[in-house]
Order: sequence, then C-alpha cells, then structure tokens
Amino acid sequence: MARPLDIQTITMICDHMNEDHADAVLGYARTLAGRTDAASARLTSFDPAGMDLTVQTDAGAVAVRIPFDHEIRDADDARDTLIALAKA
Repeated sequence: MARPLDIQTITMICDHMNEDHADAVLGYARTLAGRTDAASARLTSFDPAGMDLTVQTDAGAVAVRIPFDHEIRDADDARDTLIALAKA
C-alpha cells in the first residue's frame, strides 16, 4: 500500500532530496524552471500539482514553482516523478 502524501512524508522527501540529491534539485531549477543563473537550490515543498524551490543566484534568493505534468497521488508517485524529472 502506498504512503499518503501528508506533511510528514513531504518533509521527509524534501530533506532526502536536499541532503542526498542536491545536484538533481539544482538541475530542476536550471532546466525545468529556466534559472540558468542558479548557484544552488533547495526543494522547500511540493503538493500534488507541483514543487517549490528556493534558488540562490548572484542577485539573491528566488522562489520558484515547477508544475508537475500530472497530479501526484502518493509518496511512491512523488518519488517516481522526481526521479523521472531528474533524468529528463
């Protein structure tokens, strides 16, 4: 049974992505959000419709929203979607 997409799960996924996959999060900012000026990025939250990043640039921090191509159903779908986006 898939885990629900609750606040605890979202926090766990964000922490994991920021700690273990910072390069993928930076790739999301540069590629999906078009922030080629990004020096670093952190996944701050997400919901079924998209993810929120804080992107560090020479000009300072910028909030970025990246929509998903489908509504995320649960934690397993979130993981699969984040992996697919990193590979894209």
